[in-house]
Amino acid sequence: MRASFRLGRIVGVPVGVNWSVLVIFALIWWGLSANLFPESYPDRSVVAYLLAGLTAAVVFFLGLLAHEVSHAVVAKRNGLGVQGITLWLFGGVAELRGEARSPGAELRISGIGPLVSLIIGVFFGAIATLLALAGVQGLLLGVMAWLGGINLLLAVFNILPAAPLDGGRLLRAAVWKATGDRTRATVVAARAGWILGLALIGFGLWRFLTGTGVGGLWLALIGWFLIGAATMEERQARVGDALRGVRVADVMTPQPQTASGELTVADFVDNYLFAYRHTALPLIEDGRPVGLVTLDRVRGVPSGERGSTTLPRLSECADGRALVVTDGRLVGIVSPSDISRAVQRSSMRDQLTTGR
Repeated sequence: MRASFRLGRIVGVPVGVNWSVLVIFALIWWGLSANLFPESYPDRSVVAYLLAGLTAAVVFFLGLLAHEVSHAVVAKRNGLGVQGITLWLFGGVAELRGEARSPGAELRISGIGPLVSLIIGVFFGAIATLLALAGVQGLLLGVMAWLGGINLLLAVFNILPAAPLDGGRLLRAAVWKATGDRTRATVVAARAGWILGLALIGFGLWRFLTGTGVGGLWLALIGWFLIGAATMEERQARVGDALRGVRVADVMTPQPQTASGELTVADFVDNYLFAYRHTALPLIEDGRPVGLVTLDRVRGVPSGERGSTTLPRLSECADGRALVVTDGRLVGIVSPSDISRAVQRSSMRDQLTTGR
C-alpha cells in the first residue's frame, strides 16, 4: 500500500498516509458527530458534536499509528529493516524488509500491536469509568468511552487467528514452532484468513439484506480484503519455498541489452522501441546502471513531452524487475517471467522426484 503523502519520521521510520484514510476518517467523524453523540447526549450544540467527533477520530488514528509503530520498533530490535508505515482504509501497515528469523521473533513482532491497542483501550476505558463514577455525563465521557471500546475491539479483531491479521502471524508462529516448517505455517494461516474472510462476507451480506444498514457491506468489504491478502501471502510463501536454494545467476538474463541514461523518451522510441524485443531496458551511464525503464512507463508519456523527458525520470518504478550488479557493473536482469520459469522448473523437479 503506497502512501499518498508523508507525515515525517517516527523512530527513524518514514510514516505516510494513503488517500483512502480520508474516507474512513470522514465516515467515523460523521458517524460520531451526526449519530452516536447526538443520540447519547442530546441538546448539545452542533459545534460541540463536531469537535467531539473530530477529537475522537484523530485520537483513534493516532492509536492506529501507535499500533504500527510498535510493530516497527520490535521488528528493528529483532534484526529486520522497516521500509515505512502507511495508514490506509483498513487501518495501517508496517512494511518490513524480510521475514522474522524464528517463531519467537514472529511472536514478538506480531503480538506487540494488539497489546498496544489493548493498553490504549484499557487506558481510555479507565478514564471513562472514573468520569462516570465522578458523575460526569457529557461528551467528554462519550469520547473516552468510545475510544476505550473501539481500541479494545481493534485488539480483539487483530488477534483473530487468520492472515493477514496479527493473530494470523501468531498462528503462523505457533505452527512454525510446532512443525519447523515456515511455508506450511504460512499456508495454514492463509487458509484461516480465507475462512474468516468468507464468514465476514456471508455475515455482512446477511446483515445488509435483512435491513441493518451499510455496516453489513463494510463487513463484507473487510472479508473480501482478507481473502485477497491471504491468497497473496500463500502464493508468496509457495514461490519462496520453490525458489529456496536457487541462485540469482540461475534465474537472471545475463548481459541484457541496455540504453543510455542520457536519452530522451523520443530518442528511445525512435532507436530502441522497435529494434529490440525486450519490454524493460536497464539505463547505463559511464558503464554503471542508473535505473531501468519499461515500455509501459514510456507509453505513459504524452507525445508532446517525449522530446524533453529523459529516461531516468521514468525509472522510479521497476515494475517487478531487478538489476543484478557485481562490483558496480551490470551483469544481468531478473524479470517476473524469469521467476515464473524458475518456479515451474522447481515444481517439475519436485514432481519428478516424487514420482520416483
